[in-house]
Amino acid sequence: MAFKKNQTVTVEITDLTDLGFGVGRVDGAVIFVSDTVPGDLIEAKIIKVNNTYLVGRAEKNIRVSEQRVTDRCPERACKSCAYKNISYSDEATLKEEGVRRLFSSSALAGISTAPITVSPNATRYRNKAQYPVTLAGGEYRVGFFAPKSHRVTPVTDCPLTPSIFSEICAELCGFFKEHSISVYNEESGEGLLRHIYLRRGEVSGEVLLTVVINGESLKNEDELAKRITERFPSVVGVLINVNRESTNVVLGDVYRTIWGRDHIFDTLAGVRLKITAPSFYQVNHASAELLYAKAKELAKPQKSDTLLDLFCGAGSIGLSMADSVGELIGIEIVESAVECAKENAAKCGIENAHFFTGDATETERLLANAERQLGRKITPDIVILDPPRAGCDERLVRFVSTLNAKRIVYISCNPKTLARDVVLFRDLGYDTDTVYPFDLFPMTGHVESVVCLTRRLDN
Repeated sequence: MAFKKNQTVTVEITDLTDLGFGVGRVDGAVIFVSDTVPGDLIEAKIIKVNNTYLVGRAEKNIRVSEQRVTDRCPERACKSCAYKNISYSDEATLKEEGVRRLFSSSALAGISTAPITVSPNATRYRNKAQYPVTLAGGEYRVGFFAPKSHRVTPVTDCPLTPSIFSEICAELCGFFKEHSISVYNEESGEGLLRHIYLRRGEVSGEVLLTVVINGESLKNEDELAKRITERFPSVVGVLINVNRESTNVVLGDVYRTIWGRDHIFDTLAGVRLKITAPSFYQVNHASAELLYAKAKELAKPQKSDTLLDLFCGAGSIGLSMADSVGELIGIEIVESAVECAKENAAKCGIENAHFFTGDATETERLLANAERQLGRKITPDIVILDPPRAGCDERLVRFVSTLNAKRIVYISCNPKTLARDVVLFRDLGYDTDTVYPFDLFPMTGHVESVVCLTRRLDN
């Protein structure tokens, strides 16, 4: 059947994507419809016709699914979370099945998917948030970008973040209005305010505030810092981040502290950590504790082992295993994170850890430099990989496989790139039998996973 734009069709929703689109079929054609859940029967208007799929907009509910819920998020206009319209148990099932599907291909034969480890907290779990600032009708608002756009949907209180984040944002918006501070316009490149960026230590309760601007300074900076810190004593630092680039990247490279510290402290997996604004740190503290415990269980560290921790951030996962190995070597591209990792090791009395700054894709060169500095050969027995969503560069996978480590523990926030990289590791002599999904991101379409790759004896 030939479909046309604006045509109305009746469709039953049978699945839900990790972007929050309900999936159905109309005369054999796949259709994606936002704001629908499995079990919904709807009338949808076709808004896009593609060679392989359709996109529709729900116009009328004929039957409302029993899976649909309305109590997970009060911010109905916000479409940032994929799974806000289903229960957490249904969400966890979808995520586990999604990982299972990815690892059921013939190239990954023999790998089973463990039951997903759900988050101890399904709300208020995020210790980090970045809010774009917008101005409408003379009122300053913060929120999130609507999917696949840079249109800001104002949000009063996101249920995934600590309540103090919303309170700080409201205070800042009042300050911006009082001082008529301009808001950045992407099209013209003019205006000052871009984002509000907040981090919080789950254990310490400390908060770090960063205001991202399209300029060098903010009017009445000292007054802003005084006002925020007097009302919110848990704020230990107020920073300005300079981002003058026409880019989708939120943060620029230059930070300036206008009050207090440029870092917070927190404790994760028994390690006290110093965390700067650009440092990587897991956003869900309670789930990260469970994930790191599984990673350590899979790594099976021994006192005779050398552990190589790639994409190490502020050193959290490597330092959590440092007392169980002979030596820890960490590599991270963010220089301030490396300095934090060194300080974290020193503050915790960990003397067998060494951290180096550089891109993990350049591990071969960086290890050679480390060997020259330490005056000896580095032979990793265990490798920890915790790359960004894009996964590992093929060159890195090939080099890591030549290290002949006994075990490679790969932590991933993207099961698609994890599956891709596991296939390559398998071709290079490393096998795994189980992938362990962890939900670190309730209500969103993201899921964390960990595998242990073991060197084949015949390799």
